[in-house]
Amino acid sequence: MLPTLYRHAQSKIFDVEAFLDALHRYGIMATPWRQDWRYVLLIDENTKTGPFTMDLIEPHIALAHDRIDFDVSNLSLERGYTKDLGMRGDITGGSYPIQLETIVENIRNKNFQVLRPVDGENGPNTSGTVAERIEKMKSRGWTQIGTPFSFIPDPPSTYNAVLVPYPSTTLLYQNLVTEMKKIPQAQVISIEQIKNPNIEALYEYMKRTIAKECPGNDPRERELFHGTSGEAIQGIIDRGFDDRYFSPSGAWGRGAYFADDPRKSNLFARPDPTTQRRVIFYNKVLLGVESVQTQPNNSISAAPLNHHSVHGTGFQYYEYIVYRYGQALAYLKITYTAP
Repeated sequence: MLPTLYRHAQSKIFDVEAFLDALHRYGIMATPWRQDWRYVLLIDENTKTGPFTMDLIEPHIALAHDRIDFDVSNLSLERGYTKDLGMRGDITGGSYPIQLETIVENIRNKNFQVLRPVDGENGPNTSGTVAERIEKMKSRGWTQIGTPFSFIPDPPSTYNAVLVPYPSTTLLYQNLVTEMKKIPQAQVISIEQIKNPNIEALYEYMKRTIAKECPGNDPRERELFHGTSGEAIQGIIDRGFDDRYFSPSGAWGRGAYFADDPRKSNLFARPDPTTQRRVIFYNKVLLGVESVQTQPNNSISAAPLNHHSVHGTGFQYYEYIVYRYGQALAYLKITYTAP
């Protein structure tokens, strides 16, 4: 696995031999491989500046490389602007922005950052997984830096959100399957990651705001479950946990309710009448300073003064309630069946 440049080939017939001759005139050595929809060139294999690869993609092929393994594999060139490096995926925004200059510096220092879930970490067969590619990078003298995070490109402007299958061989996927087994006879069908840039931006703003009001600037972010059904499923995907739709009938008033045990969430995840499938969301929730309450209080419409959430302990399962739009982010959609 090497640093990679991506560009679309020109729309007229592409002469790879002429292109290689042009590279040779500049002292650049390259070895080509032809695939159905692209050429792959291995460049400067035995020089100090290499090696790296270049993908020359057929003009009728859209750039479908929307999942980026490493930051150093995210460089691109546009025809007519070959002196200007670009990114095939914009990773300068969101929760963990990475600038072009940072990528270039990482390449110079042979460092790399992982930008997607690491599948194959503990499986007997890691072939084709991110874990295998990480080990290949390390074997070539590269150093992994930072904590892996999952970058997903923004959806088209006509959509609020996009769902992407979460790799089943990741530790998080396997841990969630184990958690879901607490629900009697539950069978996980799929886990999908939700990318909603507008709600993510709102959540990050709330995270910074709440952190300023907490000891040690810790907003106390937790991963919690939320079960729902019907139109609310797509509503949460598209609009997040919108306070306009909070139910007023909860034990601790009008808020968004979460649980640390999926058995609680399962009570609210009614099966689809056609498929019999249920949905539980796995969410990031900003609890901030909690108000622990042992008795229900249906009159609550906001967290008590100097608090950011309510922690209800009056029933079999703990409940966590937030009352502000943007204080929770639906991260994963778990589809499953259960009697």
